[in-house]
This record gives sequence, C-alpha cells and structure tokens, in this order.
Amino acid sequence: MSIGRLLVANRGEIALRIIGACRELEIETVAVCSSVDARAPHARAADLSITIGPARPRDSYLSVGAIIDAARTAGADAIHPGYGFLSESPELAGACADAGLIWVGPPADVITKLGSKIEARRLMREAGVPVVTGETPPDQSEDALVEAARRVGYPLLVKASAGGGGRGMRTVQSPDQLREAVDQARREAESAFGDGTLYIERLLAQPRHIEVQILADHHGQVVHLNERECSIQRRHQKVIEESPAPHLTPHLRDRLTTAAVTAAQAAGYRNAGTVEFLIEGEGDDATVAFLEMNTRLQVEHPVTEAVTGRDLVRAQLAVAAGQTVPWAQDQITSRGHAIECRVYAEDPTNRFLPDSGTVLHYEEPAGPGIRVDAGVIAGSVVPSYYDALLAKVIAHADTRATALARARAALTRYVVLGVRTNIELVGRTLRHPRVVEGRVDTTFLESELDGLLQEAEDDGGPALALSAALALHDRLEPTPATGSTTTGHVDDPWRSLGGWRLS
Repeated sequence: MSIGRLLVANRGEIALRIIGACRELEIETVAVCSSVDARAPHARAADLSITIGPARPRDSYLSVGAIIDAARTAGADAIHPGYGFLSESPELAGACADAGLIWVGPPADVITKLGSKIEARRLMREAGVPVVTGETPPDQSEDALVEAARRVGYPLLVKASAGGGGRGMRTVQSPDQLREAVDQARREAESAFGDGTLYIERLLAQPRHIEVQILADHHGQVVHLNERECSIQRRHQKVIEESPAPHLTPHLRDRLTTAAVTAAQAAGYRNAGTVEFLIEGEGDDATVAFLEMNTRLQVEHPVTEAVTGRDLVRAQLAVAAGQTVPWAQDQITSRGHAIECRVYAEDPTNRFLPDSGTVLHYEEPAGPGIRVDAGVIAGSVVPSYYDALLAKVIAHADTRATALARARAALTRYVVLGVRTNIELVGRTLRHPRVVEGRVDTTFLESELDGLLQEAEDDGGPALALSAALALHDRLEPTPATGSTTTGHVDDPWRSLGGWRLS
C-alpha cells in the first residue's frame, strides 16, 4: 500500500500538523471544512479544500457520510482523523475500510473495544494490567448504581462508559450527592455520546496522571516512546504536559511502560495510541492503575517528539501504509526535557468559559527550543462551535529547569488579541513553586486557581490586555480576501495577516 493523497478529517492546529508532515513526504492533502471555516488556515494550507457542511459539527466534521463523500470526490486514498471529532469513531474507521480507503489509526473493532471504558477495564484485567477499583452494574438503574457505589466506597467517580474529555463524569464525596451526580452524568453522556451507560470508580485522593505513548504495526511489533506527565488539568482537561515525568524511579517507569505495551498487545492494537494511568504514592511501590487507552494521536504528542527526536505523524502514515514501526525499542531514547502549554480561547476568570471572535493581532514566540503548533493567524475567526484550543507552545531544553524558563519566556512573548485566552494564567502556573518542583497532582490547578487568578487581578493584567487590544483595533481595517479556498495553494497562511492589515 502507499498513500498518494490524504484527506485530513479535522481542523485547526492538528490539521496543519498533519498537512506539514505530508508535505515532507510529498503526499497531496485534502482539507475538509465547515462553512464557517472556509478561509481557516488549514483550509488554505492543503492542496485541495472541500466544504462539507454548515458550522454545527454534527453536520460537518462529525458527519461520517460527508467525510467519505469528500474523500471520494477528491480522489483521496487515505484519511487521517487527527484527534477529537471522529478520531475515535469505529463508524468512520469501518466506513474507510468499506470504501477501500487507508485509515490512519487502529481498526474499527479495536476502537470499539477500547472506546468502552467498561470493556477496556475488563480487557486490561484479563491481561494483568492493574486497574482502578470499580463496578459496572448490568442493571443501570439508579438503585443498582447506588448499591455499586456502596461496595466501591466513597469518595468516588461516576463515569460515562463512552467518550472522554471529562464529559459524563462527576465526583461524589458522599452518598447524599450520588443520585444527582448519576442524573447529571447520564444526561451529559447521552447528549455527548448517545450512550448513557455509567460505571462507578474509586476516587484516588491525589493521583498523578501519567500516560505512555505507544506505536504498533500490522506485523506484531509494539514499542513505547516513554511517558508524559499530564496532571495539571482543569475539569479533567489537560493544560500543561511534560516529558519525562518528574520524580519517577527507573523501576516505576519500567512498570508503566511495560504495562502500556502489554495493554496494546492485549487489544491487538495498531498505529499510534496512548495508555493512561493514575499513579498514587511515590517510589518503586507507588500504586499504578490503568485509566483508559486513547485510540488516536494525542494533543500533547509534541513533547514526546521533542525528547525522542521521532516524528509521530510520519510514523503513523508509515504504519497505516503497511510498513513496520520505523524503530526498534532500543533505538528510542530520550534527551532533555520538554513542556507543552495549551493556549485556549477562554476566560479563566469566568469558569473557563470559551470565547469566540476575530483574532485582531497575532505574534508567536520564537527562539532556541521553542515550537508553536497553532491553528490561527491574524484575522482568523474563532468560532463558538468547536473546541477552544488555539495553539500549543512547546519548550525543549537539556534540563527541566531550562525548559520551564523557556516556556515562561515564550508565553510572555505570545500575543493573541481579539479573544480572551489563558496565556497569562498558564505563565503564572509555570512559576508556581509546586510546578517548579515537579510536585503536582490532578487536584493542583483546582486547589491553586483562586490564588493564581488573584495574582493576575492584582497586577492588572486583564485591564492592560484590553487596553492593548482596543488600541490595536483602532489601527486595523479589513482588506479584501485573496486566493481560492476550493482548490490549489494560496498565500502562505503562516505569513499573511489573513484579511487584516495595519494602517
């Protein structure tokens, strides 16, 4: 098999990341876009762009039929789903197989097995991979879930079997909170995933969230590319990730990576994936518990690329085309330290409410060891319909301390005006003593958020940013758009002001 033309079934920074890898490999690319994204950077960067529907995701980026029709129309022979949207959809993976298209991901049946947290837990237990204590009552009535919670013990999590990203998940500290939590989690899961099946999981008090990157091929080879620390989260969404994870003993790291490879082998996995664990305690005897396996590329894959020097998207394409994993396990080494900061269009002072609008001015940081994966440019419209992730800033250095310093400095030079962002909050988070020491857990950001926001308010940061935005707005005036968004290359979106000019 070979890939000559690939359709990217996604948008934003991940679509641009995949398009960039394809350019290096001289693979033609097809972008799909909703009507609101017709002039988005990813649509302009591809060799061919096809509008597949209106702004609502279910009518465009979440439409399996529209994606397959676009691939046929464009003459594509492969589809890369990126992450989010249909990246973990067995329906799209199966539709690709039926249409004779190469799917850059695991087979549909593997996605189905691992997409159900309940089935994944059963599979891991049978393979000897440790899992968090929990129960899934066959009887999904409220009374049955109450009884399961009694056996598991409090505090606990009520979790949706399908999906991820913290949706359909509720923390329950005591029995009097359970019935409301079950009702909320079920309704949210049914709305987000069309599946209200729930299970009860023991809540670890202050765990770390550590994941292992794996890659598997059609020939039975599975390798890992070490681990990433993902404990700094808000509402179960990661904000800052790093590799390697601080304060892991060699034995604990070996336990994690061995369990991840075992999990992938047990699932019959293929392509890139991530095995996520919760870690409680320190040292060789720390508790390790399987959380879930993500059957796709992760948002935080650049930190692994930085420390290993391996291109994961190129490897995905090679494996999807039937080749072996490009490296043996003993060829994968780690150098230095990398930290990724996610930049969201959101208001941290208002419960992280997503923001939308037009990016009036945009300046990326640069310098030694700095990489920015962004999905916007000046003039970009940030719609309200999609995930609020704008970009990722990745800092790599020989030591963790230098990587932190580079990340902090990069964020002070990152300018996004026109929409609210979390840049200032992330910068302050990187200066927190617990982060500097590498002593964080999944409760860190929630417990420290008020103090971090108060610091920003004391410094007058939001007011200064608003003044700067208003001043810049007075200097901006729209200009006619140029180039085509249906076929062919257009002006490089990374160098243009995207429909705005300084006057």
